[in-house]
Amino acid sequence: MPNSPQTPGIVAQRLPSAQVAQNFATYMPAYDAHEARVAADRCYFCHDAPCMTACPTAIDIPLFIRQIATGTPDAAAKTILAQNIMGGMCARVCPTETLCEEVCVREVAEGKPVEIGRLQRYATDSLMAKGVHPFTRAADTGKRVAVVGAGPAGLSCAHRLALHGHTVTVYDRKPKAGGLNEYGIAAYKSTDDFAAREVEWLLKIGGITVETGKELGRDMTLDGLESSFDAVFLGIGLGGVNALGLGGEDMAGVSNAVDFIADLRQAADKSTLTIGREVVVIGGGMTAVDAAVQAKLLGAQTVTMVYRRGKEKMSASVYEQDHATASGVTIVYGAAPMKIVGAGKVEGVEFRYESGEAFTLKADQVFKAIGQTLVGEPIARDGKKLVQRAGKVWAGGDCAAGGEDLTVTAVAQGRDAAEEMNSVLMGAGA
Repeated sequence: MPNSPQTPGIVAQRLPSAQVAQNFATYMPAYDAHEARVAADRCYFCHDAPCMTACPTAIDIPLFIRQIATGTPDAAAKTILAQNIMGGMCARVCPTETLCEEVCVREVAEGKPVEIGRLQRYATDSLMAKGVHPFTRAADTGKRVAVVGAGPAGLSCAHRLALHGHTVTVYDRKPKAGGLNEYGIAAYKSTDDFAAREVEWLLKIGGITVETGKELGRDMTLDGLESSFDAVFLGIGLGGVNALGLGGEDMAGVSNAVDFIADLRQAADKSTLTIGREVVVIGGGMTAVDAAVQAKLLGAQTVTMVYRRGKEKMSASVYEQDHATASGVTIVYGAAPMKIVGAGKVEGVEFRYESGEAFTLKADQVFKAIGQTLVGEPIARDGKKLVQRAGKVWAGGDCAAGGEDLTVTAVAQGRDAAEEMNSVLMGAGA
């Protein structure tokens, strides 16, 4: 939020630029070749592979780790990317602690899993650094498909469709492709402009055109896309943000956590972003954690995250909660927001425990992180979820999953939709 006379506590450069840059660059360093071989040697290569079962994209994890262990990381990368074309980003942001690594036999027996996510990053980064695209597009089928939304679901769908030889046009309302990966992931988890570089690399398959600044309902309609293309995939995400429904919500100093995260991701010098001295984040998901941790990295003196339910109900994993507290964030559980306090600008937030006890947290900045909603052109829905039209329109990602907010799940849904679409398109053309 820009600094102004109304928000004197919210200022830029609470920390020197070099310190902020260092703060955002020290999370989960990459393996070198020796470290990767040592980490890979810990894998038992289980025949039943519970890690593979736990992966939403069903990557053959024992195989790719064995390939790293035998000194063939490029082969490992191809094993990963055949199932998850955005394996590089997923290696950085996947909650592996609740997926593949949680069921690792080493975790069960010793409390320390094979670091599957870091091994996946090592393999995919090694291949991408060479500028190599490991897949070749099939002969042109003559079929044209529209993909609305250039996020993980849309890009995964587009790549798989192009791989099968279809011509794909991807539309996105933002100025850059990437969706959640570009605008919604904590900046400290994805450094060096990785999301944009991954998109550029993915497009090397050929047959995909990306048009940014194009919004469904404003620049095109679903009916128009259906008449112009052989099939349509909707991966529009969740563009709206839930309101608290409290008095004072429009005060200076109160804003959406998703906007804060997006601004951070696009800032060349993150120290120029304004941040309060005493920050309160309302919510219990990954967006809340990402906002809270990054507020600390920018130099906020106190950051308190408040969630209305207990720790076990929090959608952010225990690992992420622990990371937040290790970063200096205080987490308060079981307290619901009742009122934003202030006169024109926020001065605090009143909360109430289930017992009825009320308390007020002093704050000069408040971030709302209580979930997102589907917005845009009226289209078929089932409650909060987008539904597809049989044989012509498919949907995937957060707009269809109701906000699960996992890159890996969106990638899997886009990939699987593309396979269904290919079967229909080629069956119709047979």
